Amino acid sequence: MRTLVWILRALLFFTLFAFALNNSHEAVIRWFFGHEWRAPQVIIVLLAFGLGAAFGVLAMVPAWWRHRRAAQRVEPLPSTATTAADVPATPYAAHQDGV
Repeated sequence: MRTLVWILRALLFFTLFAFALNNSHEAVIRWFFGHEWRAPQVIIVLLAFGLGAAFGVLAMVPAWWRHRRAAQRVEPLPSTATTAADVPATPYAAHQDGV
């Protein structure tokens, strides 16, 4: 199984590497007021992906904090473990005591 995971990782790496090699020509991003930024296209695409992923994580942080606070406020369930003193010696011992 580990070998399969490493093969998949290597396949993903080489796919991304080939993508980077095929998109190495320069691209231009034009900002407001005549400002522009020139960089290889693969850098622009990967930067956009990274910023999108970071924005998604940051958007989820308040919900994670809210769920974490709610989980800390909930009291834990009582333990269902029994001790030897709680268990009758025979199955009919509880019925003999009138319980």
